[in-house]
Amino acid sequence: MLKRLLLGLCLAWLAAPVAAETAVERHGALRAEGNRIVDAKGEPVVLRGMSLFWSQWAPQFYNRDALRWLRDDWNVNIVRAAIAVHQGGYMEHPACETKKAEAAIEAAVALGLYVIVDWHAHQPEPEAASRFFEHIAQKYGHLPNIIYETWNEPLREHDWSRVIKPYHSAVIPRIRAIDPDNLIVAGTQTWSQDVDKAAADPLRFANLAYTLHFYAGSHRQDLRDKAAAALASGAALFVTEWGSTDANGDGPVYADETRRWWAFLEENRLSYLNWSISTKKESSAALLQGASPRGGWRDGQISPSGRLVREQLRKMNPARGVASAAPCAAGTC
Repeated sequence: MLKRLLLGLCLAWLAAPVAAETAVERHGALRAEGNRIVDAKGEPVVLRGMSLFWSQWAPQFYNRDALRWLRDDWNVNIVRAAIAVHQGGYMEHPACETKKAEAAIEAAVALGLYVIVDWHAHQPEPEAASRFFEHIAQKYGHLPNIIYETWNEPLREHDWSRVIKPYHSAVIPRIRAIDPDNLIVAGTQTWSQDVDKAAADPLRFANLAYTLHFYAGSHRQDLRDKAAAALASGAALFVTEWGSTDANGDGPVYADETRRWWAFLEENRLSYLNWSISTKKESSAALLQGASPRGGWRDGQISPSGRLVREQLRKMNPARGVASAAPCAAGTC
């Protein structure tokens, strides 16, 4: 009888679900080493995930339930909070947009995800950006989850050496004075495509990568060649935003060209986040109108681009299987 009881207890223990390691538990603090992003053990790491949409226009997805669903069903290990700066964003409503950033960060931390805190602007605002990132660094800079993206997409008119590099050189020291450790990703000229220019005239900061953005319908082998040249120069790159469509976020879904990009990214060990978790009526939006802001999206609520991306994430990222945390407020204003 005692043997049966012990055997039953043993089998029950073996059958009990075990919480899988989260991405942050597995990799710890990230850093740039040469032209690679490596984890706390010095091993190259590729993160794959989703970017949230502009915070002033799709704040309903800045909540723990949505991020939990992305982790557990889409297998993301990183998310991006695209904190809007203009057009009703931080410059007009700093407290409101900061709360949205905090909601996304705290949800990601609770779920063991990395989170890019993105200053989502096309025009430079160095003083406002510095104040925002100082606040984020003071509150969350001790956590290994945090990645700072100091300027989403400078325009073609913003020369790297005369405008963009001085901007980053003003903002980054304000972060480093508080958080000397976490990874920083610096936007590059021409909507974060001219990574070769940044690599030729680099910023003099440790633990830094350069932003590379692409949209498969508009950016093809010539941009991959730019990225390869930057890598060959020793620059680390991070694809904080990419799309399967044209650069305007709409048009057809270019599945074949997207797969060429995926092959390039995997070969070169580059992390990448898809644009975007949104129900906007454009083909780059991963969700269709009516999709819940809390997750639980059925196939019929996911767009063709979203289904393509979800399939890749589930294929390439290990399954989460992590015990769920309690839901929290959406963080909208």
